[in-house]
Amino acid sequence: MIQMTLIQIDNYGPWTVTPTPRAEADLQILQSELYADLQRQFAAKQGLVFFTRFDNMLAITNNVDVEDHLRIQKSIGNRYPVTISMGIGAAETPYDAQRNATQALQNYGGAQSEERKEILAIDGLVNKEDSFVQIAHIDINGITDSLTDIIPAYDTSFIVNRVQHFLMKKLIEKGSLLFFIGGDNFMSPCNGLEPEGLLAIIKEIEDEINVALKAGVGKAPTAEKAANLADLALEEIRSGFTDLVHVMKE
Repeated sequence: MIQMTLIQIDNYGPWTVTPTPRAEADLQILQSELYADLQRQFAAKQGLVFFTRFDNMLAITNNVDVEDHLRIQKSIGNRYPVTISMGIGAAETPYDAQRNATQALQNYGGAQSEERKEILAIDGLVNKEDSFVQIAHIDINGITDSLTDIIPAYDTSFIVNRVQHFLMKKLIEKGSLLFFIGGDNFMSPCNGLEPEGLLAIIKEIEDEINVALKAGVGKAPTAEKAANLADLALEEIRSGFTDLVHVMKE
């Protein structure tokens, strides 16, 4: 079972234009600092946060209990001009877990509700005995030599975004999620996805848009351990491991 937490800034849209529109640079700084802050606090409990739309973030939170969530929520409220609400969900696949977390929070009101503030909505939690996280670290092959050092920077970014869209479309069909993590790298919480299924997606994207990928997959009780194993598996591929998908587990 995987546990996901939706993190949502309370009433953020109206706040950004009250009493008048706030400077865009200041909003970008707030969003990036809040993301870094949350990443640091969840990482201390072996969780992992993905920024998605910044005013909404998704985290893998196996091993992060109710008290941990409340402490993080209070810390943000004490130090920022905005507050956050969170929903927690658990399921066999990441997609279902985040859906459950989202529905739990939506039951308390809309994202721009003036009444909803610092809600912690719980649909389900994962016991330590049932905790399992599978993460794939997906990487574009040779992007520096084939794109970064050859074509304009924005064109490279466009291709990376195209790859991301393709992967998101294919992985969601398997109950998996996908997040851009910088450079030419993506992470996919993918409980329930077999290596053969991921390999088929990688081959399909190469056939359709002529971009080659490889993926290291990590399996562990927490997001931190699974992500580290995925990184190590990817490094083995880079160092000469022949398969395009390589799995390491605790």
